[in-house]
Amino acid sequence: MIRSYRGVKPIIPENCYVDVSAQVLGDVILGEQASVWMNAVIRGDVNAIRIGAGSNVQDCAVLHGMKDLYPVLIGEHCTIGHNATVHGCVLEDEVLVGIGAVILNDARIGTGSIIAAGAVIPEHTVIPPRSLVAGVPGKVRREITDEDHRLILMYANNYLGYTKNYLEELASGVL
Repeated sequence: MIRSYRGVKPIIPENCYVDVSAQVLGDVILGEQASVWMNAVIRGDVNAIRIGAGSNVQDCAVLHGMKDLYPVLIGEHCTIGHNATVHGCVLEDEVLVGIGAVILNDARIGTGSIIAAGAVIPEHTVIPPRSLVAGVPGKVRREITDEDHRLILMYANNYLGYTKNYLEELASGVL
C-alpha cells in the first residue's frame, strides 16, 4: 500500500518495484530502480526517508525515523535484508545490512560496509567505510575485502534483476 500522510505522498519512479503487501507512506522518496519487497514497512510519518537508486528493502524490513531529529537516508546500491530494522540513521552507498540486523538512531554506516545478520548497531555509532560489523553490540571485526565488496554489489544487482522481472510480470498482467 502506497499512501499519503498529512498530505505528503511518497515519490516513486515508474522503474521501481513496490510489492502490493509493502507499506510505504508519507515523506518517502525512492531513487531510480529501488525496490521494496513483501511486507516491508517504510514509514515516513515523523521524518523523511530517502532510498537511493538501485537499493532494495527486503521482506519484512522496517524503516522509520525519529521525530524532528533523525531521518533515514539510504545511499545507492544498498541491500537491507529480511527483517532488518533501520531507524533514524544513514547508510552510505553500497552497504549490505544482513537479515535481522538493527541499526539505531544517529548511526552512520560507511560506504561499502557489511552489517552482519543479527548485529545491533547502537545509537550514535559511526562505522568506517569498508567495515565488516558483527555482534551485539555491533563491533568492527575487520576491513572488507575486494571479494566482500563484489558480494555487496552482487546482492544489489540481483535485486535489480528481480525488480525488472516483477515489473515485467506487472506489465503483462500476471501479478
